[in-house]
Amino acid sequence: MDQTGRDDAPATPDEAPAPSAPPGLLDDIGRLGRAFHRLFGAQLRLLAAELGLARSAVHWILAAALVATVAGVGLGLTLLGLTGWLLALWFGSWTWALVALALLELAFLVGAVLLVRRCMHWMSLPATRGEWNAMMRDALRRPDPQGESRPEDAP
Repeated sequence: MDQTGRDDAPATPDEAPAPSAPPGLLDDIGRLGRAFHRLFGAQLRLLAAELGLARSAVHWILAAALVATVAGVGLGLTLLGLTGWLLALWFGSWTWALVALALLELAFLVGAVLLVRRCMHWMSLPATRGEWNAMMRDALRRPDPQGESRPEDAP
């Protein structure tokens, strides 16, 4: 023990620890780089995990769509068979029931084709085409300010 009575005090004034130099600019930049690396490394790991989940979700969505399609076709065939059976009971003949069912299906097919043709006609009307072109020209000419938000962008 020295004369001051403290064990941690230096024995002589020459042994006093030099004050630590304040961190320099390079140390600050190094710490900043390590912090960015940790932050963006975590962000990249999170992004990779989310993309993995999204990739598996796409597979599940496709599988669910396939199951829904198969179930829809099965339901349609079941309802078609039930309708045929009910028509057979009503007409008393399977031949007339199948003919009536074929005519019913043909009527639905013709109705769907006429609806598609009508919708295509609506899209080809000059006023609609002109309005569409004017809307596209306006959208291309309008400047997109970086800081301002438009009312249509609000949720």
